[in-house]
Amino acid sequence: MTIFQIGILAFIAIGIGQLHKGRELALLAFSAFVIYWLQPPQQFVSLAFWLPAATLGLTVILWALTSTPESLSWKQNWPAAMILAGVTILVALNRYFGLEQVYMTTTPPLLQVAVVVFILVGLTIALARSRAVRPAVYWLALVGLIVLFILLKTPYFVNHLFGFVKAVQAGDAEPKQAILSWLGFSYVAFRLIHTIRDRQSGRLPSVTLGEYVNYVIFFPAFTAGPIDRIERFVLELRSPVSLARQDWVEAGTRFFVGLFKKFVLADALAVIALNDILVTQVKSAGWMWFFLYAYSLRIYFDFSGYTDIAIGLARVLGIRLPENFAAPYLKPNLTQFWNSWHMTLTQWFRAYFFNPLTRAMRSSKISWPVPVIILITQAAAMVLIGLWHGVTWGFALWGLWHGLGLFVQNRWSEWARGKQPSWLQTRAGAMIFNAAGVFLTFNFVSLGWLFFTLSTPDLSWSAFQVLFGFAK
Repeated sequence: MTIFQIGILAFIAIGIGQLHKGRELALLAFSAFVIYWLQPPQQFVSLAFWLPAATLGLTVILWALTSTPESLSWKQNWPAAMILAGVTILVALNRYFGLEQVYMTTTPPLLQVAVVVFILVGLTIALARSRAVRPAVYWLALVGLIVLFILLKTPYFVNHLFGFVKAVQAGDAEPKQAILSWLGFSYVAFRLIHTIRDRQSGRLPSVTLGEYVNYVIFFPAFTAGPIDRIERFVLELRSPVSLARQDWVEAGTRFFVGLFKKFVLADALAVIALNDILVTQVKSAGWMWFFLYAYSLRIYFDFSGYTDIAIGLARVLGIRLPENFAAPYLKPNLTQFWNSWHMTLTQWFRAYFFNPLTRAMRSSKISWPVPVIILITQAAAMVLIGLWHGVTWGFALWGLWHGLGLFVQNRWSEWARGKQPSWLQTRAGAMIFNAAGVFLTFNFVSLGWLFFTLSTPDLSWSAFQVLFGFAK
């Protein structure tokens, strides 16, 4: 997002936040428009319309699938349904309005859009009434979301599929690569999976269509999180927290601090942050560390800046989003780092993957040694977190790097328990030990960013060699 777009979002958020009636529907309408408005251009132009439409359609279908009988009343859901259909059709009509400054004009024909909306309405009604087949459909929906997520996050599949289509259209002998960018799908998928799993376990609250869609596409947190939980979000959506003078100060401070982090600090550091070109040119270990540290700081200020902006915007709407960062680079060990970095993501994986896998291994007929359980669960969870960013070797290695680091730190802490020398019990000793932990953790995390930011493992290895003086 640009600073101009963020300014527009802030202006609208303040306006919606002042509404005493119709706040939920106004928020729904604007959030639906935003996912069209912010969708990046595509090589296949019509996808810039159909991808946001697919986000809305998928969300509506999953609401119908996970809804409880008491939430299916047409009386309480028809306003939200009309707004979602209306926003989609209004955006499609821009081919006739010609407001290129607001939204693209190369939208699909209105008849196509109307047919898709009609089909979606019919499918939603059918799912809402088919109570008997729910258990099987839940698992089918989960598998479908995961498969779709993997396909979208795997450059090989995306490039070859769309490259082939483009080659066929152009009549070329060789497929040409194309890139698909589905705005916000990573976070949408996590929110949808969360609601399906909670519905399966009976923990999902009864929510209307408007509440469910607002949760999934809530515009302050749509593109960069945090990943809220629906039960907490809906409580505040129904009873927004009123803002006193101090609340306005806190929301504004959070918003402007986020802008400063992102558009001043992060963007300035981006000029000197480590990248593929620098790795091939830098031969000095000192400069390589300098550029690596610049990237470490840049990614923190960029990501936490967006989070601060989202929390500030949500606050003026009367909703408190969960915190996502808590000074992660000042933590003395890797466990505390991951309890402070993108906290809502790690909490999601802990709740829906790490804890269930740990329980399954502990209750298995196989007598797994505790260290093996810790190694497998931590490594698997971190590799999945890596692959969530993209199905590439670099992200997988980044996850494995952290998984093994967490395992080593866990085993070290277990071994060292009760064996600290007496000088560590003093205030000075504790400060020195804590500072050493912060230094080691920050450098370990920074080295891991090599796998994250560089395009190939070979480049990462080259950077390692230069950093430690092994390069020829």
